[in-house]
Amino acid sequence: MSLSDLALAELLAEAAGQAIRPWFRRPFLVETKEDFSPVTAADREAEAAIRRLLEQYRPDDGVIGEEYGDDRPDAERVWVLDPIDGTRAFVAGRPLFGTLIGLMVQGQPVLGIIDQCIIGDRWIAGPEQPTMLNGQRVHVRPCPDLAHARIGTTSPQAFEAADFACFERVRVAAGDTLYGGDCHNYGLAAAGHLDAVVESGLKLHDWCALVPIITGAGGVMTDWQGQTLTTSSRGAVIAAGDPALAVAIAAALAG
Repeated sequence: MSLSDLALAELLAEAAGQAIRPWFRRPFLVETKEDFSPVTAADREAEAAIRRLLEQYRPDDGVIGEEYGDDRPDAERVWVLDPIDGTRAFVAGRPLFGTLIGLMVQGQPVLGIIDQCIIGDRWIAGPEQPTMLNGQRVHVRPCPDLAHARIGTTSPQAFEAADFACFERVRVAAGDTLYGGDCHNYGLAAAGHLDAVVESGLKLHDWCALVPIITGAGGVMTDWQGQTLTTSSRGAVIAAGDPALAVAIAAALAG
């Protein structure tokens, strides 16, 4: 049976959710990886479930995953996986983590899913597919003025000292700043509830799936200098509903 990439991505999200839900708010071991980030059996089982399906339906595609590394990362088509973005939230029983599934073609993100398997929120966007939330098309909202913007970021502690100093200029200038949320923030920006998300230190699996979600809803996602994100970007990102707001944030970050 042939599946479109969008249909397959939804199948992958379903498989990840089935692996994650039995662990949510249950006792489990939390391990610490070499980069000091937490990992659980749910992370590993979810990524393993996705990889099994990719091997079945897209055996020639590459895979880059947070938990099990790279497989044919130089392929023309590469799936980029973060089985639980927001493991700290998951460990704490907060339903604001998400499964991120992205597809890059020739190094460009073309498809993305944010799946929150507890709340039941799923954003999806792809080629010729605008961003949808639970089957309904969503749009960013206009907000060119940073002073009126509601922005989000996961945690002040996620920034290195120099980056936090830059972020503080944005926070002071913004209308309101919310902490927590991980990938869910980007979905909320795509749906017009947040105006922007500003973060640094992200890896490819943290942001690849988010680019189609933001842009497919009419927004922009760039690095802190306003440039297009690439596989060599350092992971400092701006996601904004309004292009003028993205420019204002980049200017504040630069000081």
